[in-house]
Amino acid sequence: MINTKFYLIELHVRNHSGVMSHITGLFARRAFNLEGILCAQIGDGSTSKMYLLVKNDSVLDQIIKQLEKLYDVIEVSVHQDYDQSVFENLNKVLKLKQEDI
Repeated sequence: MINTKFYLIELHVRNHSGVMSHITGLFARRAFNLEGILCAQIGDGSTSKMYLLVKNDSVLDQIIKQLEKLYDVIEVSVHQDYDQSVFENLNKVLKLKQEDI
């Protein structure tokens, strides 16, 4: 089933200090909330994959275009069909206790 309430933005980015700040700052400047963020280095560590969970919103297209223009962003993909349980059950994956959340 395709999700129409949330989108998953997949970013392939250069991996160095400040990249996460540049990307999250773009969302903050537009008062657009990130519902979830997952990030991990890939390959030799010079690049990372970032997964941003966002609500479907009218300004999302504009934000995607601005992400594509960032120097440190190599590739942007947007997905409607993804496994939502990854974000919903992250506390189980990380073995966090409910009172820690």
